[in-house]
Amino acid sequence: MEPHPFEILILSDIHYAGREERHRVGHEARAIANPLLRSLARAYRHWFWLRDPFAHNYLLDEVCSRERGPDMVLVNGDLSCDTAFVGHSDEASFQSASECLERLRSVYGDRLHAIYGDHELGKTSLFGGQGGLRCASWDRCVRELAMPPFWHKKVGRYHCIGVVSSLVALPVYLAETLESERSRWHRLRSEHMACIRAAFESVRGDERVLLFCHDPTALPFLLEMPEVAVRLSQVERTVIGHLHSQRLMRLSRKLAGLPAIDFLGHSVRRLSTALGQARLWEKFRVLLCPSLAGIELFKDGGYWRATLDLRRETEVVFHFQPLHWSRKTYVKLE
Repeated sequence: MEPHPFEILILSDIHYAGREERHRVGHEARAIANPLLRSLARAYRHWFWLRDPFAHNYLLDEVCSRERGPDMVLVNGDLSCDTAFVGHSDEASFQSASECLERLRSVYGDRLHAIYGDHELGKTSLFGGQGGLRCASWDRCVRELAMPPFWHKKVGRYHCIGVVSSLVALPVYLAETLESERSRWHRLRSEHMACIRAAFESVRGDERVLLFCHDPTALPFLLEMPEVAVRLSQVERTVIGHLHSQRLMRLSRKLAGLPAIDFLGHSVRRLSTALGQARLWEKFRVLLCPSLAGIELFKDGGYWRATLDLRRETEVVFHFQPLHWSRKTYVKLE
């Protein structure tokens, strides 16, 4: 009996808002001391990014109702809204991530695999310079949320590999860690890179790789690894998240090669460093999975279905599934 096509459901940047996070209206503005910058941030949130970041939980319910039968479900990072900017070490963010995973696991069971995004571990806020990576967030992800940091599953001739982009790109994120925790972050990164090397070394010449990496900032660091570089032609697709919108993905390509900006804070340095190396992303055949909601300006969210034909040597077929905003619950950003 011939195997049926293997279906993968791919979601990213769900940013589910649990009860406690929904109470933190205006969290981003409160982290900004400068009044002018605070006003600019409000305008950016209101017109461009997301006016109400807590109003889109229903989109996850829509996906779970619509997609009942995939063979595998990949969530490519960023489960919560991370309103304290320190990842799931924050109780409210942890609650959001727990509810999100509980909803997904209740529908998909052990077919679900969750990749770490930057908001799982924490990141400095874009405008206020608050927060950053926390080892306590790592521990809660591993122990309490039962999220394996490294993921590798063989499906036919495909190696599906999921990595923690914040660890791979740690040299970029290091300034956002606590000095007392940096030795542990270096150790965690070393262990993670060893797992990646072993996985790529196991790929035979007639096999292919589907790579899942939330933040494309990590891709140039993967390219520096001989075990990855020598098998780059076998990477059929690298699914990224983080950018939320295909429009931003296209803008990133146009800004590729931008020099690093070191004098405007950690967030600008991180973003400009990523854009400076964005030309290297294409070597990985990147495919952006947007957030479920997309962004306010375009309302262009959705997810991907991927079909692997296990009977013949054809490329994976990806089908984009848009999600439409059926209701909006805007709140005043204080």
